[in-house]
Amino acid sequence: MKHRGTIPSIVALTLLFAGTAASAQTVTELHTYPIGSGAWSGIRAPQAMAQGRDGNLYSTIANNGTGTSVDGTVYKITTTGTLSEVYSFCSLTGCDDGNDPEGGVALGLDGNLYGTTKIGGKDGAGTIFKVTPTGTLTTLYSFTNSTDDSAPIYRVVLGQDGNFYGISEAEYNGQYGAFFRISASGVFKELADFDYTNGSLPNLPTQGTDLNFYGTAQQGGDNGTNCGVIYKATTGGKITVLHNFAGYPTDGCRPISVLVQGTDGDFYGTTYSGGVSAADGNGNGTIFKISPSGVYTVLHSFTYGVSGSTNIYDAQLPQAGLTLGTDGNFYGVGGNGGMTNYGAIFKVTPSGAESVLYSFCNKTCTSFSPATPLVLHTNGDFYGNSNGNSLGGAVFYSLNVGFKPLIDLVTWTGKVGATVQILGQGFTGATGVSFNGTAAKFVNSSDTYMTATVPAGATTGTVTVTTFTSTLKSNHSFLVEPQVKSFTPTSGIVGTSVTITGVSLTQATAVTIGGKAATFKVNSDTSVTATVPAGAKTGAAISIKTAGGTAGFGKFVVIPEVTSFTPTSGAVGTSVTITGNSFTAATKVTFGGVAATSYKVINDAHVDALVPTGAVTGPVAVTTAGGTGTSTTSFTVTP
Repeated sequence: MKHRGTIPSIVALTLLFAGTAASAQTVTELHTYPIGSGAWSGIRAPQAMAQGRDGNLYSTIANNGTGTSVDGTVYKITTTGTLSEVYSFCSLTGCDDGNDPEGGVALGLDGNLYGTTKIGGKDGAGTIFKVTPTGTLTTLYSFTNSTDDSAPIYRVVLGQDGNFYGISEAEYNGQYGAFFRISASGVFKELADFDYTNGSLPNLPTQGTDLNFYGTAQQGGDNGTNCGVIYKATTGGKITVLHNFAGYPTDGCRPISVLVQGTDGDFYGTTYSGGVSAADGNGNGTIFKISPSGVYTVLHSFTYGVSGSTNIYDAQLPQAGLTLGTDGNFYGVGGNGGMTNYGAIFKVTPSGAESVLYSFCNKTCTSFSPATPLVLHTNGDFYGNSNGNSLGGAVFYSLNVGFKPLIDLVTWTGKVGATVQILGQGFTGATGVSFNGTAAKFVNSSDTYMTATVPAGATTGTVTVTTFTSTLKSNHSFLVEPQVKSFTPTSGIVGTSVTITGVSLTQATAVTIGGKAATFKVNSDTSVTATVPAGAKTGAAISIKTAGGTAGFGKFVVIPEVTSFTPTSGAVGTSVTITGNSFTAATKVTFGGVAATSYKVINDAHVDALVPTGAVTGPVAVTTAGGTGTSTTSFTVTP
């Protein structure tokens, strides 16, 4: 991208821009990155920032813009703009510790930072690393450019199981990318390969509240456009394509960024190109949403230029994706667009109403080309980086839109008794923690980091920290996972009342017995009563679904039931229709204890059988894996 004019000396500057929102937005330039090796700042779009336990932000830079190594660094920066180097890459012989970190870092459950390098490592194909906030780096894995692919440009993402998940790009070996898992100790497992039809050049996925991962791929798909896909990946590695991008003029093309899940459960993202651009028709990118089941909607097409007599100064060509605000809206940046086409910050509602909040280089051209994703700090401000060009303009900045301070949950799902890590501020003055209103025990380890224990009776919802002077709420709900401990009875016919005991059952929304939905009543947080439904089958666990997840236990045995038969008498060879419940997979039908040699299961409530030779007057019985159901009346065998 070309920029016009020259760049003046860069000084700290606070800019106020009144956008179309109800209140003004304040953008403050906090730190200027020097232009490093290669005549650029080292700032790139994937470089996500992570808030550490100390309240500072951590990320990576791809050259010596924050340190001494031309091969990239991990750095720390305070919310006031004081920067310090954490680790310089290529410190080891042959760059065995990695080279060119392009994705930023993620906070682990141990308080360390985890990320990737694009090259370096033992095979020169990139690495996965762990680094402490004080700068001790451990290479967890070196890519081999084999089935694990190579050249990761995104950081890893912390899964709620404590493992990290990530994407490698397949730059060298002709493959299309891989989805992998790695533990904090370095146990690596490739979970799935991309095969072009399910995507090529995949982007880092995000974990949804259903604990599956949702992401995009920049290219590939099976519709011939090579515009990329949206995919779902299970923790076991099954990849499902939810949407094939079609490109201009009906859809977006080339999604580059990470998806974010909204408060409505849908996922939101951007494409770098495509869409319907009313002004120039070139396709300047889109904003879209997609449900976990694949219902897709284009919410906004970025437009820039002249439309009739109207000048349109929208953002365009977004690379960094969206960040969820405490107001339920999404915030993002476009590397181009705005009043001067040097980039813009925008807001979009879940329904697609988009507005530009700030235009870079509008009054004083000290920063331009915003590149990295916005991160919402627990102080209520957004932070981001612009990458500028060879003359300057690379700046760390904050955006204040009037949000109150909040807390961030490092772990956002767990059972009663689990320890939850919380980031924030003012914790030395903490007076209480609650999970959706239920008080919890807590340990305030520092002013910016604390832990709390999920209390008995807690339900899915907002986590709140109260201090002597303020109330801080989580931006996301904490999901309290249900537990099923036992049920009684362990077997029965359709219609049997089953008492299920467990933990965190208050918010039950569904109960399943034998693979079928059951009617139920919540008695307490530890007890639910359900009725065995028609069609239930032996061998499936009893499961309960709540707002916090689904839990199952044991195997309920469904006993077949014979309720009637017709005719009620007949000679050997007579065809008898037997009705009742739970007949599927019947293994035996008897008349007076004598097995029928000819019978057929018509459906779960219907079996046809011929009265066998040797049959005597007596009950009719049907046997399945769940047991034997016997009629209460006898079939009369006539001569």
